[in-house]
Amino acid sequence: MRVIFLEDVPYVASTGDVKEVKNGYAMNYLIPKGLAVAATSQELGRLASIRKIGLKRQSKLKEGAQVLADRIENTDVVLKVRSGPNGRLYGAVTNAMVAQELSALMEMEFDRRDVILDHTIHELGNFQAKVRLYTEVTASINLLVEAFEE
Repeated sequence: MRVIFLEDVPYVASTGDVKEVKNGYAMNYLIPKGLAVAATSQELGRLASIRKIGLKRQSKLKEGAQVLADRIENTDVVLKVRSGPNGRLYGAVTNAMVAQELSALMEMEFDRRDVILDHTIHELGNFQAKVRLYTEVTASINLLVEAFEE
């Protein structure tokens, strides 16, 4: 079934895209949630205005993400973890742990999939991580992994 996307659907399509999707996906998910409409001749006539609205929305989202990136750029995130006597961790620091601590620090929600670690962290020290805020907007944060004192 051919549909016109009215909203951005991550990893599928952007607003104003015309794509062929499975009938069940269109009828059971996209159309009932208002994310897409069937690509009829009448809707294809509105395609230019749908794309224009989508571009405005994307530019607003990108500007907001850029403001947030400037706010959290080079923020220090301190993680307290259990470690052995030689500084090796019992386990590893994960992107979910970083997202949870960053959410608490910034008082807004960050998803674990948006935190990018260069490699897994198994020892104490200072590290860098990136936070993806929008498709082409990222911010760097400083991770300070410290030993948990009991």
